[in-house]
Amino acid sequence: MKEPSHSPIDGPRPPSISRRDLLAGFCVCCMPQIGFAAEAVGVEEIADGVFVRRGPDVEVTPGNHNGIANVGFVIGRDAVLVTDPGGSLADGRWLRTEIRKRTERPIRHVVVTHVHPDHCFGAAAFKEDMPAIVGHHRLGSALQARGGFYRQRLVEVLGPQEVGHVVLPTQEIDGDGAEIELGSRIIRVTAHKTAHTDCDLSLLDSATGLLFAGDLLFVGRVPSLDGSLHGWLDEMQRLQSLGATRAVPGHGPAVVDSATAFANLERYLETLRDETRKAIKAGVTIEEAIETVAQSERGRWALFDDYNGRNVTQAYKELEWE
Repeated sequence: MKEPSHSPIDGPRPPSISRRDLLAGFCVCCMPQIGFAAEAVGVEEIADGVFVRRGPDVEVTPGNHNGIANVGFVIGRDAVLVTDPGGSLADGRWLRTEIRKRTERPIRHVVVTHVHPDHCFGAAAFKEDMPAIVGHHRLGSALQARGGFYRQRLVEVLGPQEVGHVVLPTQEIDGDGAEIELGSRIIRVTAHKTAHTDCDLSLLDSATGLLFAGDLLFVGRVPSLDGSLHGWLDEMQRLQSLGATRAVPGHGPAVVDSATAFANLERYLETLRDETRKAIKAGVTIEEAIETVAQSERGRWALFDDYNGRNVTQAYKELEWE
């Protein structure tokens, strides 16, 4: 098997870009904004050999190193699998240190569940381990399109020494999925159709039945739509059909009851869909819809006002041609 390689992408400095431009372009999910520094947190063993760091429901700041997503690792008899590697070089190095406190087994796989920077920029911290960088078959093209832009925005907040380079996948997962053997436990990796993004992966641990849903599952922090509203609802049904009773969301508590968590996310997405359809039918503009659609959900989600408007914009564009 060819030795994994790590490919840096250093794009040119992007031009000044306003929030309005961002709403019309790349997803602003987890992009640098003014926020509150998070207190340092550790990893929690949520099942035998499974460790997760809960990311705080805040935006990136110099104090939190973009460590705002749930990240973790699975220790098998023979090897370690990382999912996700963290939001910056500094965050990834912290995670690697936490792994080495618990085992010296080789880190052979680093799974990047999707393109958003809080989930992928820690991959560079694992270069010396020479792991397979596992991603959706569309992740590479997504990183090539967005990686330089995301990196520059992080550099503006954290500084270049904290951010690291974009790392491209060396093992791509297609629609057939894949199994990763860690020794006495198999991790089943599924490549999803366009949903939260166009390059989402999920993982299922054979030893514990635990589902790693990535950002296909948000708990407490408002979801961010960067793919397809219809697709996300469809892929949630697919995930629930796996029968996992417990799940690790991309944002939220380290582990949750699957049925309750998916029900809450489904309620939000269905409200977004139904009220956007109603607004379109009534001739309401996107700007007006942003102020009214899904407002009943405001008190249920952190950062609602930061992301719901963009979700409405994305939903409107998808649904207006039904």
